[in-house]
Amino acid sequence: MSEKEKVVLAYSGGLDTTTIIPWLKEHYDYDVICCCVNVGQGEELDGLEERALYSGASKLYIEDVVDEFCEDFIMPCVQAGAVYENKYLLGTSMARPLIAKKLVEVARKEGAVAICHGATGKGNDQVRFELGIKALAPDLKIIAPWRCNETWNMQSREDEIAYCEAHGIKLPFSTDSSYSRDRNLWHISHEGLELENPACAPNYDHLLVLSVSPEKAPDEAEELSLTFEKGVPVALNGTKMKVSEIITELNTLGGKHGIGIVDIVENRVVGMKSRGVYETPGGTILMEAHKQLEELITDRDTFAFKKVVATRFSDVVYEGKWFTPLREALQAFITSTEENMTGEVKMKLYKGNIIKQGTTSPYSMYSESLASFTTGELYDHHDAEGFINLFGLSLKVRAMVKENAENK
Repeated sequence: MSEKEKVVLAYSGGLDTTTIIPWLKEHYDYDVICCCVNVGQGEELDGLEERALYSGASKLYIEDVVDEFCEDFIMPCVQAGAVYENKYLLGTSMARPLIAKKLVEVARKEGAVAICHGATGKGNDQVRFELGIKALAPDLKIIAPWRCNETWNMQSREDEIAYCEAHGIKLPFSTDSSYSRDRNLWHISHEGLELENPACAPNYDHLLVLSVSPEKAPDEAEELSLTFEKGVPVALNGTKMKVSEIITELNTLGGKHGIGIVDIVENRVVGMKSRGVYETPGGTILMEAHKQLEELITDRDTFAFKKVVATRFSDVVYEGKWFTPLREALQAFITSTEENMTGEVKMKLYKGNIIKQGTTSPYSMYSESLASFTTGELYDHHDAEGFINLFGLSLKVRAMVKENAENK
C-alpha cells in the first residue's frame, strides 16, 4: 500500500484550522502535517499538539522563530520607518512571509506536495502567504479552503462546529463570534463586531488585550531609555537584552500607559477598505525612539529620501512582496543608513503619549555652537546673503521676466 501524499497545514488550533484537517482528508485524501509558527502569540500555543492529533493530523511542528522574527523581519521595518498609510505598523504583514518560509521548510522536510492555509478570500493574508510560497517553492500546490466554493460549504462558526462533530471531533469551541484577532510579539489586531461600522466608536473596555485606554492609564508618567547600536536596540534602561526581550518589556510598559492604540480604515491589497484596531505598545515606542535618534544623526538629503523609501517599503511589506528583489534593494539602502545609528534615547510615557527626554549619540550632526545665535567659526552670518541670492535667483529672474512682459 502506497503512502498518501502529504499536505502541510498552517495551523493555529482555532476553529477554522481545526475544521480544515478533516476537510483536507475527506476531499483530498492527504496525510495532514500541521505546522504552527511561533511568532510570539503566547498562550495560544498551549495544548496544540494534543488538539492537532485528536483532530486527525498525523504530526504537528511548532517552529519557534521569535528571535528570527524580531531580528530579520521587525528590525528592517523599524529601521525603514515603515508605517502603512501613516498608521499601521505592519504587525501581521511582516510575520506572514516568515510563516510562509517555515511552511515551505517543513513541506520540503516532509516531502509534501501542497501547503494549505486558512486565510479568507477577502483578506490580505491569502496574498502574503501565497506570494511567499510561490517565491520560495513554485512547484508546491496551494490550497485555500475558503476559496473552494464547491467543497467548502461552511458559512459560520456553527457550520464548522457541526462539521467537526460529524467527523468525530468534539472540542470546546464557542459559537460566540467575537473579534477576529491576530497576535504576535509585535502587536495584536482586532476586526469585526462594532468595528465593521466606521460610524461606531471601538468598545475599548471589551476589545483591548495588551493595553489600557489612555483614560485608564496611570496619572504618573514613567521614564525609560533605549540604547541603540547601528539602528538595533541593545539595552533598555541600561540593561542589555535581546531585541525580543526589549519588545516584550516595552509591550508591558507601553500597554500600561495606553501607548500605540490605532483605529484605522485601511486599503486592503484586494481592493476593499477595512476597519481595524491595532495595539502595538512596544513597537510604537521602539519606532519613535529610532525616529528620534535618526533625526539627530541623518543628513538632510538622506533623511528626505528615506521618507520616500519608508513609504515604498511599507507598501512592499503590506502587499506580501518580502521575497522580492525590490525589498532586498530597499533594505540594502536602509542598512547603509544605519551604520552610524548609535546612541541613547530617553522618553517619558504618559496617557498615550511619548514625550522626548533627550537624545545623545557620538554621531550626532547637531552642533550646539552652529545652532546657537553666536554660531562660532564654522558659520559666518554674512555668507547667508550670497547663498540666498543664488538660492532665490530663479525666483527673482521669473519675477523680472513677468514684470517686463506685463509692462510691454
